[in-house]
Amino acid sequence: MLIASQMEPTYARRVYPCFDEPAMKATFNIRIVHDPSYVALSNMPAIDVSEMKDENGSLWTVTTFNTSLKMSTYLTAFVVCDFDYVTRTERGNKIRIWARKEAIGNGYLDYALNITGPIFSFLEDVLNVSYPLPKTDLVALPVLGAGGMENWGLMTFQEPSLMYLPSDKFTSRKAMVTLIVSHELGHQACEWFGNLVTMNWWNDLWLNEGLASYFEYLGAIFVDPKLSLDKIFYDHIVQPVLREDNEIVRSLSESEDKIKGSFSLTSLFDSITYNKGASIAWMLSGFLTEKLFIRALTSYLKEFSFSNANQDDLWTHIQMVIDAQDEVQLPASVKQIMDSWTCQNGFPVLTLNLTTGTVRQEQFLNKKKRRSTDPNNNTWIIPISWMRNGSSQPLMWLDKSSKVFPEMQVLESEYDWILLNVNLSGYYRVNYDQLNLKRLAHVLENDPKAIPAVSRFQLIDDVFALTQFGYVQIETALELTKYLAREDELFIWNMVLLNLVPQNLKTTLKNYEVYPLLKKYLLKRMLPIYHYYAGFIHKNVDALEDDYFAQAYLGKLFATACWLGLQDCLDLSSELYTKWMENPEYKIPFLIRGTVCCYGVAVGSDKEWNFAWEMYTHIDSAEDDKDILLSAMSCAKESWLLYRYLQYGLGDPLFSSNCTSTVILNVVAKDIGHRMAWEFVTENWPLLSERYGQELLHDVLKVMGRFVNTDVQIQELQVFYNATLEEDEREATTLLLESTKSENIERRKLLIKIARWLEKNVDD
Repeated sequence: MLIASQMEPTYARRVYPCFDEPAMKATFNIRIVHDPSYVALSNMPAIDVSEMKDENGSLWTVTTFNTSLKMSTYLTAFVVCDFDYVTRTERGNKIRIWARKEAIGNGYLDYALNITGPIFSFLEDVLNVSYPLPKTDLVALPVLGAGGMENWGLMTFQEPSLMYLPSDKFTSRKAMVTLIVSHELGHQACEWFGNLVTMNWWNDLWLNEGLASYFEYLGAIFVDPKLSLDKIFYDHIVQPVLREDNEIVRSLSESEDKIKGSFSLTSLFDSITYNKGASIAWMLSGFLTEKLFIRALTSYLKEFSFSNANQDDLWTHIQMVIDAQDEVQLPASVKQIMDSWTCQNGFPVLTLNLTTGTVRQEQFLNKKKRRSTDPNNNTWIIPISWMRNGSSQPLMWLDKSSKVFPEMQVLESEYDWILLNVNLSGYYRVNYDQLNLKRLAHVLENDPKAIPAVSRFQLIDDVFALTQFGYVQIETALELTKYLAREDELFIWNMVLLNLVPQNLKTTLKNYEVYPLLKKYLLKRMLPIYHYYAGFIHKNVDALEDDYFAQAYLGKLFATACWLGLQDCLDLSSELYTKWMENPEYKIPFLIRGTVCCYGVAVGSDKEWNFAWEMYTHIDSAEDDKDILLSAMSCAKESWLLYRYLQYGLGDPLFSSNCTSTVILNVVAKDIGHRMAWEFVTENWPLLSERYGQELLHDVLKVMGRFVNTDVQIQELQVFYNATLEEDEREATTLLLESTKSENIERRKLLIKIARWLEKNVDD
């Protein structure tokens, strides 16, 4: 048995009667009556443990906790468990990490314990505040709705967020544990965001979460300097939210009325709040300098501790710090600058004209979907960090819709180049004119390191995003990929592959004339980085233990190399898979295990497939390995093996219900499997629908949609689901397939363009 609470945002009212609003702070006296074989935890230390009998004469334990500090209801918490803990004291603060007994005994919580104290101290020192509670408990729960929750003095986490197994050294889990622990401690120590100073109401939630996300990275850099965190920050935080921020129609800080009217509170816990919030904090720290930013935070903390604040209070404190010095000059008040980023939806794209030195801004919107009549005159006050010919220039500001910067006019030399938003320090995209793009492409081909890694990442990501939204042609984006043979950063390769070979297209791309061209073009450029990492796989895979991006993305690189038919990759997969078949104790290097198993089965025959099935059915295989094998068995290249696999999926008692649908979805996504899986679903529908309901059909139809290019194909699918779905679902599905069809037609046009470009450039 286990009891744990999660009050944020509005569940405290279900546990005890209260005015459940963040601004109404109070002190809490908590007492818990529980089974004697369990321990009770709450925000404060226990001050008394006694016994009582109930009317049946059974014994109960009563744990009474010290009175809490003044705090918001959503931060109150309790846990009743039979866990063990590991502990150490840091600056008088007793830190305990609780988890299931066997996890503690196996040392799975040691890593989290080793970093918690140092991050705490680091944050206290940076912000010049001291942690007000005498103890801190961190609890690893088997199930929790969030990744972690910053209850004051009693933080809760999902098990994977706190546990680091000695066998995990080749997963990116160590970095994940560091980041999540650091995020929740950011809430604790610098109670700025959250516990000591709380937002007035949920509409300023981003102050809580965005700032915790910002400090999460600072804290993580502190305990693990080997993580290249600027790269991880852009790769995990900024880039994904730039991709989403035009679809989501809300700003960081909405009015209370608007939220009460049109959003659920839980929907505010999204990537806008966390990722955009952190990106904006990062940008703010960048143009203020970290020193002034932290100084302002410290004064803000001191004034508002144990009470509530909104974003304007923070702007006021930053303004006071700015006014008291003269190194940093701003073009407008802090409030005017920051409101342009927090109170408007979306973000800008800057366009630079090299000949005139003009920079103009507009909101980044999908031109393909927009009616030209939509009014769009939002402007932002934009800090522009920039470099010219590889040397950094003083920060510039764009505070109206367009402005001429004489410094950015380019001289006669045909090689002068300009780069804006260096290292993605501002939350926006950049569109260059053809002249500058040609020059940047030239720099990349001759001396890629002249452009910092994060800027190379952003340059290519921006240009693909601009293509997608109709600002530039795909050929422009492709020009910037010519240099890739000289690119040695995996996170940049990962982003290029996400754009050129998206996961959901791998099956359909093989059917087009673009595939052999792409194969030739990409393999030529991938070989250097492929061989560099293959060398480690062959000789010394342990050397990659601290290479975060190898852990995160090497699998994708190898999978793409094998998918493109690189003989060396196929041979390597086959060799390592055979080694495993000869000695089941052998461990295929975790970083490429998925690829090796898939292509080991693909290149092999039924012998290889049967071995995968045998290993899958071994009860003691690890969960991760089971998932890998479940997927690998659908890589078979012989139809009868796939058909047999589907039959096993339906009939074998080993499969839990969600595995069957995984089997079907794995097979339907393979080039030779999609027709077979579709026929299998239609033939066995009565049985499948009884077990899995409509959910499965929706998922299968989504994948089938990728192969739909003609009305005839839609009709074929329609005949089936008209007979099986309810009327309202039929309409939704028809719409889904119609839109998929038009996307596929668009994509086909795009692939023809790419193929034409590749024909001209494949031999360069």
